[in-house]
Amino acid sequence: MRALAIDVGTTSIRTAIVDPHGNVTHTHQQRLSIATPNPGEVELDGDEIARLALELGSRTLNDAGGADVMGITNQRATTIVFDPITGAPVGPALGWQDLRTVIDCLILQGDGLRLAPNQSATKARWLVNQSGRSSSELRFATIETWLAWKLSDGALHVTDRSNAGVNGLVALGVEEWDQTALALLGIDEAMMPTIVDTMGAVGRATALPGAPLITALVGDQSASLFGQSCVNRGAKITFGTGAMLDMVRGPQGPDRMARFPSGCFPVVTRSRDHEVVWGIEGIVLSAGACIEWLRDDLGLITEPSETESLAESVDSTDGVSFVPALSGLGTPQWDFGARGGFFGITRGSTRAHLVRAVLEGIAQRGADLVDAAHHETGEALEEIRVDGGMSANRFLLQCLADFTGLRVAVSSEREATTRGAGLMALVAHGAISLDDVEGLWSPSEILSPSLTNESRQQCREVWAAVITRVEKTIPELSAVEF
Repeated sequence: MRALAIDVGTTSIRTAIVDPHGNVTHTHQQRLSIATPNPGEVELDGDEIARLALELGSRTLNDAGGADVMGITNQRATTIVFDPITGAPVGPALGWQDLRTVIDCLILQGDGLRLAPNQSATKARWLVNQSGRSSSELRFATIETWLAWKLSDGALHVTDRSNAGVNGLVALGVEEWDQTALALLGIDEAMMPTIVDTMGAVGRATALPGAPLITALVGDQSASLFGQSCVNRGAKITFGTGAMLDMVRGPQGPDRMARFPSGCFPVVTRSRDHEVVWGIEGIVLSAGACIEWLRDDLGLITEPSETESLAESVDSTDGVSFVPALSGLGTPQWDFGARGGFFGITRGSTRAHLVRAVLEGIAQRGADLVDAAHHETGEALEEIRVDGGMSANRFLLQCLADFTGLRVAVSSEREATTRGAGLMALVAHGAISLDDVEGLWSPSEILSPSLTNESRQQCREVWAAVITRVEKTIPELSAVEF
């Protein structure tokens, strides 16, 4: 038994075969076209996403000799509105980072509806309004919904609970759509997909060779958590453009679908047979984006891999600190008016000091996520699992271990999201069990803290003082809460 995994990320789409041992093979990947027509606007091409899913998925299946089942995982909240008769989008796909509906979100707060611009809700209304058509004539989709529709030749219009749970349109319990939200946004319920379990057969992908059965639909962070064998407990941080901590909590759901005082918010990690497993999530808005900035805008490096050797070429930052808040601060502050900053620079500060400060700053923000998760759950972690592109940077991970006081276990599969989607598809079909998935965890490396508790506490106290210096850089934006 093998599963095809289709993984649509923020910048690329990836297909692979996942077997019951968690091996990821026959991988094909291609970058997505991304447009930013105006500041704060992020657009993708829905037709391109569907075409590449079909092309790369077919290539993987042909290379591997087919697959029995398949799972789809995706960047959450990227929104498509399409005509169900023609199957064509009525406008661009609005990326999850798109901020064009900020004002809409603020206006809706006056009606008692609290939404964030990175959720799908106001994006869907914007696309409907731009189309000039009634919402009842159109259909709403996030990426997993869109691919299920296209790959089933229009037979399936579904979304899973892990995606529905973060789009701003679902009722508490993630069983049905929020009628109040739909009414305030002017969205007809006929536009909305059927909510299904994360793991369970929903239909066949008839457009793909062999028409594999779709048995898993899951948001990317929940897939990454599962791909790192966090089934009944545990937490992971994915270090990509941003950094996201996700932690398994259990069957008890939240009192409301809103951010907690800790700065974390509730997420569905998975569901099966209508039984939901909940978790929490915390976000660092800028992680790998800071490395891209060092390379593309400051010219301090030519390749991200240089940062590790540069950081290790000096014994310390020589008093330089960096707060990675290029797009504001996420968990726990949620200060959209904060801005990144270097502090403590002197005439003696070198390129190596600055680069080391950036990596240490990203690790400190990772530790902030761990602290927020502990504050929310009361659970003291012993280990944090990590994946994503930046998990290749050993210096960063050692800093994370030092600042958290936890073991840092590095995923052997850097793109654990792909692995998680495939494993979910296999579990749903009965090829493996949840216990089997827990037993698959075999990290490529485990890093232990090297600082004493006293030294760690001093580092964290210094960091707490530094981070306050970037808060409310733009007071007007800092005053905005979503």
